Amino acid sequence: MSARVKTFSGTPAEHGYTFPPEWGPHAATWISWPRPEGISFPGSYHRAIVDVARVVGAISRFEPVCLNVPNANYERIVKNTLRAAGTRLSKVRVFHIPTNECWTRDHGPAFVQRTRRGVVQTAVVDWGFNAWGGKYPPWDADDAVPTRVAAALGLPVFRNDLVMEGGAVDVNGEGTLLTTTSCLLHKNRNPGVSKAEIARHLLAYYGQRHVVWLGEGIAGDDTDGHVDDLARFIDARTIVTAVETDPTDANYQVLLDNRRRLDRARDADGRPFTVIELPMPEAVVFEGQRLPATYVNFLFVNGGLLVPTFGDRVHDRQALARLQQALPGRGVVGVDCRALIWGLGAIHCLTQQQPRG
Repeated sequence: MSARVKTFSGTPAEHGYTFPPEWGPHAATWISWPRPEGISFPGSYHRAIVDVARVVGAISRFEPVCLNVPNANYERIVKNTLRAAGTRLSKVRVFHIPTNECWTRDHGPAFVQRTRRGVVQTAVVDWGFNAWGGKYPPWDADDAVPTRVAAALGLPVFRNDLVMEGGAVDVNGEGTLLTTTSCLLHKNRNPGVSKAEIARHLLAYYGQRHVVWLGEGIAGDDTDGHVDDLARFIDARTIVTAVETDPTDANYQVLLDNRRRLDRARDADGRPFTVIELPMPEAVVFEGQRLPATYVNFLFVNGGLLVPTFGDRVHDRQALARLQQALPGRGVVGVDCRALIWGLGAIHCLTQQQPRG
């Protein structure tokens, strides 16, 4: 496989590549279909794939979906599941790329782009992956996904052995990257690598100029604090962040600290951000375990925004209304993720966008 993939020397930034903001035009969205023998949905796989099919169907109304499945037998089963859910299979393209788990945001390719002589060129960044700090072996198939996707699409690859997950970062399209210290500085990712060195890799391989650091993650998040559960850019100058109003809730102080950090944050050109607050849903608990339910785990698609909902009528409605008000040009759509969140992730965690070009 590696012989068929061109590997670049140097960094994306050195070659003029950058990681586009999620709200830019997409060619497709990628999803790795979960396997029943995986560890993500113990005792609830049959419920979780209903939510996965629901997400695929919602995305397919806006843009194509690329699905990773292990083999032709899985392809048949998955297509039958999607067909039964009413998904337009003409908008779904299947690739025989095996994975350990379904969390494509973290194991999938980071697509970077540059423009040369008026032509948009795309490449893939293949970071190291160790299943969120070695928590869930094996992860060899997941770690191989970016280069396998690059081979399938005929794209060149930049490789970096630093452990990195897509849910740990967000970019604003004008040189600023948002992340957390609790994840990227955790000793289970890159022990011995300093904050300054990690920042250098982020800037070089995502093609950015400035890093904004938030702090801790929310309760139930097994990723050690991915930013896509906390705060997200919705345009170059605006950040949506989760807030908890109940002082007795486990997330209250964590989210308050991150909110204060955003007040002090500046973009790559030294300007403050506009910050929009989203409520947290009522605590989602399954079999005694607090789950990392948050409306911030949304996904931009062409012309739309898909937002996880959790059966909380009051807060679901508030979150969707605030996002629609902030993004009047997009269709904001709620997608029920009550079964999907049992795997400790929602829509953004499940997906990885491929920019058009």
